[in-house]
Amino acid sequence: MNRPAIAVTGLGMITPAGHTTDTTWDGVCRGESFARTVPELHGCAVDFACTVTGIDLDGSVGGRTAFRMGRYVKFAVLAAREAVTDAGLDPAHWDGARVAVVVGTSSGGSAGLTEQAVALERRGPEATSPSGILLTIPSMPAAEIAIQMKATGPSLAPCTACSSGVTALSVARDMLALGQCDIAIAGATESIVFPVAMTGFARSGAAALRDGDPARLCRPFAADRAGLVMGEGAAIMVLERADDARARGAVPRALLAGTGATTDAHHPTSPHPSGAVAQAAVDAALADAGWRAEDVDHVNAHGTSTPLNDATEAALIGRAYPHRPPVTAPKGVLGHCMGAAGAIEAGLTVLTLQHGIVPPIANLDAPDPGFAIDCVTKIPRELPVRRAVSHSFGFGGQNAVIALQALYQHEYLDRGSAYR
Repeated sequence: MNRPAIAVTGLGMITPAGHTTDTTWDGVCRGESFARTVPELHGCAVDFACTVTGIDLDGSVGGRTAFRMGRYVKFAVLAAREAVTDAGLDPAHWDGARVAVVVGTSSGGSAGLTEQAVALERRGPEATSPSGILLTIPSMPAAEIAIQMKATGPSLAPCTACSSGVTALSVARDMLALGQCDIAIAGATESIVFPVAMTGFARSGAAALRDGDPARLCRPFAADRAGLVMGEGAAIMVLERADDARARGAVPRALLAGTGATTDAHHPTSPHPSGAVAQAAVDAALADAGWRAEDVDHVNAHGTSTPLNDATEAALIGRAYPHRPPVTAPKGVLGHCMGAAGAIEAGLTVLTLQHGIVPPIANLDAPDPGFAIDCVTKIPRELPVRRAVSHSFGFGGQNAVIALQALYQHEYLDRGSAYR
């Protein structure tokens, strides 16, 4: 099959590091964690997280619709607006029937459901919101984006735990390749920093427990890594066929070259200790892109800072990329944004391709001596990055990998439809 090249023409982000793509990138490149004590978590075993602060979400969403949106939906709407503007598109002038929306999430509106349950128990039915159901449905980010953007094409909400973002981008890529749409607004969003979820992660043993400054607790690939720190946010991309983007005069940020997905079929929370099935997702993404392993210039790792996950992934990286490309792990800065993590990290990989900068891993002086990987530490590393991959591995053994390729303007304009 002569599949068309798929271009990333727009990118929008809202994360603990910033409310836009540029401010997020600046924060990640500083390599300092945004974890802090969260007053709403007072009394919980885990009372800290990386949260989005310093923004009036209702005011930013505007209009009379914010009341019906959960926090995770507002994140997605704001990121989508930025992405569409970044792509140079105007919903007032596109054929909405040819625009698809694919936005993943892991837990959807579980925070909203919990709030409504508490209100019902404490104060009765009249205390609950008439929009209570809308605050909980996982497909509402995609639905609200479609409403705002007048996108009447397919609208989907993939859920593959922490790999939901990469799954959404992969589905959107396939829809474009199959001609089911001409523009895809795709990514993921998450907001589950609330007592029930945080208690659950603490009880599961996955979360880091307070031991001094929260900003020092997330240490991906460190010998003394002690568990994940929660984050929240959203990242949305606009994807188009490269030829279509060229025809309207747009210069893409990058190409989505390939994706791969597998399932461990091993355990609900623990990765398969061999890492073989996750590595098969890497191999599939490389084959889809038409790359050899040694073509990869950079790996954006899943890097959760949990003992088992980091050990399994480090071994995988050592096997899959024996030439030791530089590795980063943004969760040290942003926390684990769960369902949104894959989309956010794919977005950061796009920015690495554009800027030739690999951000450092927060709180890491040197990787565990048992890990044969080249971790970027302390300061950003400047180097030309032409091809990069981003890993996402989720509960349930959900493995998704995305391969992204730099696209230089002169090549894009000169080579035309050779990007296939």
